[in-house]
Amino acid sequence: MIAMDVTAVLAVALSPLAWAWQLWGAEGASQLFWAQQLMSAALAVLVALLLDRLWGEPPVWLHPVVLMGKLLGALGKWIAPRAERTRDYGAFVLGMTAWCALAALFFVVYALCQWLLPPQAWWGQGLVLGVLLKPLLAWRMLQDEVLAVEAALQQSLPAGRERLSWLVSRDTTQLDAGTVRESVIETLAENLSDSVIAPLFWFLLAGLPGAALYRLANTADAMWGYPGWRGQGAQRRHWQWAGKWAARADDVLNWLPARLTALLLAGVARGVAWSALRRDAAITPSPNGGWPMGCMALALGVRLGKPGVYVLNPQGQVPQAAQVQQAVGLAARVVGACAVAALVLLLGLGVIAHG
Repeated sequence: MIAMDVTAVLAVALSPLAWAWQLWGAEGASQLFWAQQLMSAALAVLVALLLDRLWGEPPVWLHPVVLMGKLLGALGKWIAPRAERTRDYGAFVLGMTAWCALAALFFVVYALCQWLLPPQAWWGQGLVLGVLLKPLLAWRMLQDEVLAVEAALQQSLPAGRERLSWLVSRDTTQLDAGTVRESVIETLAENLSDSVIAPLFWFLLAGLPGAALYRLANTADAMWGYPGWRGQGAQRRHWQWAGKWAARADDVLNWLPARLTALLLAGVARGVAWSALRRDAAITPSPNGGWPMGCMALALGVRLGKPGVYVLNPQGQVPQAAQVQQAVGLAARVVGACAVAALVLLLGLGVIAHG
C-alpha cells in the first residue's frame, strides 16, 4: 500500500498528464496550482523546440545521449559474445539486466532533476525543464542531415551514397539515386517519430524521466537491437541474443508514438488513405516504423522501400529531389503543430490561472 502511495505521489509530481487530471475539477488555489504546473510543461516544450531551432545539439561533452551511447558501448563489450551461438540465454539475461540498470539510472537522475527544481515562478520551472528536455529530442539535426544527403546527391551519386551511409545501417554502395532518396525519406519519417514525437509523448506521460528513459531505450536499440555481427577487430561482437530485450523494449515504447506520428503526418498532409496505410505498415519488419514511413509515402505519392525486404505504396513514383524537400516540409509542419499546440495550451491555461 505504501509503495502504491509513493508511486502515485511520483506520478503526480512528474507527469504533466497527471497534472491535467488534477486540474480537472479543481477549484480555487488548487486549480491555480495545477494550471501553473501545466503551464510550466507547455513552456518547457516551447523552450526545447526553440533551442533546437536556434542552436541544434549541445556540445558533445554536455550531451546526455552521447553519455548514454558511451555507457552502452562499454557495457556492450561485456554482454555480447565474440562467437555466434544458437541459444544464448545468458547473453539475453545480461543484456536485459544491463538495459534495466541504465534505464533506472537515467530515470532516477532525471526524476531528481525535476523533483528538486527549486520553488519559483512557473515560468522559471518551465525554462529549466525546457533546457533539460532539449537534448532528449532532435529535429534540426535530423532535418540538416536529410538535406545534406540531397545536396550531396546533387553533386554526384557516390557522394549521395556516402552521405546516406552516415544515417542508415544498410549497404548504400549499390543504390541508385531513386533508392538513395527512398532511404533518406524513410529515415526522416521514422526519426520524426523517434527523435521528436516520442520524446515529447513520454515527457507528457512521465515528465523528464520518461523522456530520458525513452531516449535511452531508443539509443540502446540502435546500438544493441540489430541482430548479427557488429564492430571490427577486437570490438567485433554478435548481437543475436544480447540485444533482444533492447529491441523489444524500443518496440513497446514506440508503439503509440509511431502511430501518433502517422496521424500527425496525415493531418498536415490533409489526409491519406487509412486502409492503404494499415496495409503498408503491416509489411515492414518493424511493428512501428511502417506507420510514419507508410504515411509519408502516401502523402508524397512516392514509393519507399528496402530492396528485397518491403515496398511501401508500390504504385507511387520514384522520389525525386522535389519530394525530399516536400518530405522535410511535411515533417517541419508536424513539429510546428506541436509548438502551436503547446502555445495554445499555455495561453489557455493562462486564462484559467488569471481568470
